[in-house]
Amino acid sequence: MQKIKEEIRILGIDDGPFDRRKRKTLVVGVIFRGGEFLDGLLSTKIEVDGKDSTKMLTEMVNKSKHKRQLKVIMLDGVTLGGFNVVDVRELFEKTKIPVIVINRKYPDLVSIKNALKKNFEDWDQRWRTILKAGEIKKMDLGNFSIFYQNVGIENEETEEIIMLTLKRAQIPEPLRIAHIIATGIVKGESEGHA
Repeated sequence: MQKIKEEIRILGIDDGPFDRRKRKTLVVGVIFRGGEFLDGLLSTKIEVDGKDSTKMLTEMVNKSKHKRQLKVIMLDGVTLGGFNVVDVRELFEKTKIPVIVINRKYPDLVSIKNALKKNFEDWDQRWRTILKAGEIKKMDLGNFSIFYQNVGIENEETEEIIMLTLKRAQIPEPLRIAHIIATGIVKGESEGHA
């Protein structure tokens, strides 16, 4: 394994707040050099509770002038815009960029499965897509933990990237900033944390 460069280009992706009565919601991608500074901004819209997140993220990445510089895609969970599930394996295959999924807490898979069953006729397809993201790993960081899944990148490299990007919060900086921007655009002011 080679050492991760301090200024590795990471695309952090998060959605903005959404209203289930509206069809679409904003998704923001921020391009970071390591965990230090913002280098670019991408955006797209996806259907709330839809099935187009993988397609829209793939298009957003593949059409970007920054694509050749990107080394990692980082997602705040596997769902965007409610239960619009990202197929992280397909995202990796179609962009050729490794994907890291970050969660602050271990996902409550039983509650997620029950919510899918209750609200979607195609719940089993969405559930299988969630499971395709792979094993959820725990990274202990002293006074807190981060949970992650990774596709196209080894655990050791994933954890090195997480450490490199933890700067001002208990979540990697690219995700924190993507959340702030998406929330600020949708609501006119940022609030909460990723």
